[in-house]
Amino acid sequence: MRNWLLPEYIEDILPTEALHIEVLRRQIIDLLLVHGYQQVIPPLLEYIESLLSGSGSDMDLRMFKVIDQLSGRMMGLRADMTPQVARIDAHLLNCEGVTRLCYVNSVLHTTPAGLTQTREPLQIGAELYGHAGLESDLEIQRLMLRCLSISGVHQIHLDLGHVAVFRSLIKDAGIPLAIETELFSVLQAKDIPALKALCAKLEKRTRDALLLLPELYGQNILADAYKWLPDQPEIRMALDELEAVAQELRPVVDSVAFDLADLRGYHYHTGMVFAAYARNCSNAIALGGRYDEIGKAFGRARPATGFSMDLRGLSRLVKPGPYPKGIRAPYQKENKELNNAIEQLRQGGHIVVMELPGQHGETSNCDRQLVLRNEQWIIEGL
Repeated sequence: MRNWLLPEYIEDILPTEALHIEVLRRQIIDLLLVHGYQQVIPPLLEYIESLLSGSGSDMDLRMFKVIDQLSGRMMGLRADMTPQVARIDAHLLNCEGVTRLCYVNSVLHTTPAGLTQTREPLQIGAELYGHAGLESDLEIQRLMLRCLSISGVHQIHLDLGHVAVFRSLIKDAGIPLAIETELFSVLQAKDIPALKALCAKLEKRTRDALLLLPELYGQNILADAYKWLPDQPEIRMALDELEAVAQELRPVVDSVAFDLADLRGYHYHTGMVFAAYARNCSNAIALGGRYDEIGKAFGRARPATGFSMDLRGLSRLVKPGPYPKGIRAPYQKENKELNNAIEQLRQGGHIVVMELPGQHGETSNCDRQLVLRNEQWIIEGL
């Protein structure tokens, strides 16, 4: 094996794609900034305890781990930036009231999320802390949709779920943690035979409700959910929130569906969860939800909601334009007029590539040149 080959699901990003990703990054970050989201840059490495706070065992399995040679403690390469941003809000900023934060950087996964996905996503996202109302959920979801729109991704399908439905059923029935964990796993896998086996010994009302959850998927299932799920306050509130958000967002997306068996992020999500899908793409292109307890380990369990997406995956949904051509300029070190002309062009956003000594007409990726005509530097085609 050649020693310069990269590991599986790790790849270089070449100029055309790199520029495309960078343009998307700037557009999204600029949009988040004008909506009041302040950018933070957490470290790539942290102690394991901090990175796993509130995120559950699934994050532990996805994380690369190393030993800190200075302290001897176990450190992790972040697999998700949400716990880091929660730590910054709770422990470093410690602001009262609403805090809006955004971020963009690489994360690392021990295994890819899918056969066509990378183990090094470029995660970009936004988090809103300090507000528990539905208004902040809607702000985050609208912002996510705006980010997708300015990236060139339209015709979005939105899936909405709410982990409070499952949590309420578990709590009301007094189901032990071990059984809860198994139920969570089979619901996530939509393994109906295993779900039936686990529910066999449960009280009928709980059994019927849990077996109904996988069937409560689609655009018009809320009426059935109101009718057939137990009349518990937490469940009623969850269904009311889903209905209200769907009414608000239907005009700005292609379609909205509900999935009451979607327990993604169950270990730290506490309320509504959502996923955005693009046409002809089976994987979600953006994910988010409410996680009001994630800051508890850092001293402040503040209400919180947010979304994130992988810029590398997003960039592949929109065909990049050709890499922009530049203007070739001759090498004349002491020519002030030429240097002024080059500087003005660069300030105007043009690519100007100066030839080096001994290089004549070899500058790549240029389709124009600066030439001296009648004592004026002008641009001519090549």
